[in-house]
Amino acid sequence: MGFFITFEGPEGSGKTSQVRALANHFRDQGYDVLTTREPGGTPIGDRVRAILLDPAYVEMESTTEFLLFSAARAQHVAQVIRPHLEQGGVVFCDRYADSSLAYQGYGHRQDLEALRTITRFATGNLVPDLTVYFDLPVEVGLRRKAGGGGDAWNRMEQKAIAYHERVRAGYLAMAAEEPDRWVVVDARPDFAAVQATIRERIGRSLAALRT
Repeated sequence: MGFFITFEGPEGSGKTSQVRALANHFRDQGYDVLTTREPGGTPIGDRVRAILLDPAYVEMESTTEFLLFSAARAQHVAQVIRPHLEQGGVVFCDRYADSSLAYQGYGHRQDLEALRTITRFATGNLVPDLTVYFDLPVEVGLRRKAGGGGDAWNRMEQKAIAYHERVRAGYLAMAAEEPDRWVVVDARPDFAAVQATIRERIGRSLAALRT
């Protein structure tokens, strides 16, 4: 079995750019790294992603939102993530199930145990070996996101500041509950400093695969 690393963070944390650079670095080190993202990662998942992030669907219920994420995730795990892991590869996934717990669970105050049950079913109990969380104050992240670059401002990012504060608190709570799996990284320093911190931590985990 390979090694599964997920990357989580609030809006504007720079997560996606960091993941891209990390993948290139570890490929240069000889690791078979597959990068993917959620929602999406498959043709079916990309269709679901378009619905989930479309600003036009302001009426979407939070339960519908969670179930759509879970449906896309089930396809993603079966079609992309698990096959690569079974071949002994490394998977870098930009967002995974913890995003749903943070955004729909903590953010929308849905029943966390119910969400966890559905997530276990959708993923076949696939849990990341390591989860890197890019932590950033909400106002800083949203200001970065609105300031330019990246994807267009989407439906998830238009929600109230209080919602995003609950999401951040949820991420930090999950990290505190599973300190062996989670690595919390301060996303406020410049890109190179953050990249160096994560490379060192991931490098230690991946090196263990070769021993």
